[in-house]
Amino acid sequence: MMNLGRLKVLQEVVNRGSFSSAAHALSYTQSAVSQAVARLEAETGATLVIRDRRGVRVTAAGATLVEHADAIFAQVEAAEADLAAVLGLRGGVLRVASFPSAGATLIPAAVATFRERHPGVSLTLAEGEPEEIAPRLRAGEFDLALLFEFPGVRERPGTGLRTIQLLEDPMHVALPADHPLAAKPALALSDLREEDWVQTSAASPCARHVVRSCLGAGFEPHVTFETDDYETIQGLVAAGVGVALVPRLALTRLHSGIVVRELAPRSPARRVIAATKVGPGVAPAARPMIEVLSDVAQRY
Repeated sequence: MMNLGRLKVLQEVVNRGSFSSAAHALSYTQSAVSQAVARLEAETGATLVIRDRRGVRVTAAGATLVEHADAIFAQVEAAEADLAAVLGLRGGVLRVASFPSAGATLIPAAVATFRERHPGVSLTLAEGEPEEIAPRLRAGEFDLALLFEFPGVRERPGTGLRTIQLLEDPMHVALPADHPLAAKPALALSDLREEDWVQTSAASPCARHVVRSCLGAGFEPHVTFETDDYETIQGLVAAGVGVALVPRLALTRLHSGIVVRELAPRSPARRVIAATKVGPGVAPAARPMIEVLSDVAQRY
């Protein structure tokens, strides 16, 4: 492989027309310039320049190399400029992923603020459940992901990632508006042991936590319907199909046919976290986006 430093010397010699001018431009001695060109000629096995009384004359081989050198160093300069723009948040891309209820609440406000502060950074957004997003974040498909996890549970999607907690998202009871328990300001899970339940699909982290919480209160919930769409869950509750535990982030748009009550002494809660990969290579824009998300999360 040709030495790029010597290729740069050749470029300067040819473009400036003399060894002395190239030496001055590069802050080299004239002897160092001569040696660099001689070594490049030895590497290539070709005469690249001819010196005579009128200065420097480039050979066909030298002209070919200088033409490539011009393109190579233009690319290097462009790469340096692009890198400076990314590091200065004047360019680049930030690939974000989020679970749906955070995507409908935290993300829109965060994206609006981030774009106002850093208009040169392009944002992309993907949506999925934490167990789908986390492996893709570790694989480098995303730069930043919003995940949730439950305390005291071993299977945490944030394991092996750098995480920052944004908020605690309590799960409240959703009841039909005409339910006999709707008049109580707060409920215990044990009050709901005889109820039918609507929940997310059985394999989902939220459904597993609902079952764990109910078992901790001394009963196993009788699940009649499963759906991973919280608006559908609200509709089914409003129709009298059952009761549900719903995260607060999924209750920003409340169905008119339901009431929401806190659980006593404390509602089960999930931790909403922002996660990035561990180690080098994290997008420079990830940190300022996490700062924006932290500010937005305080509203909830």
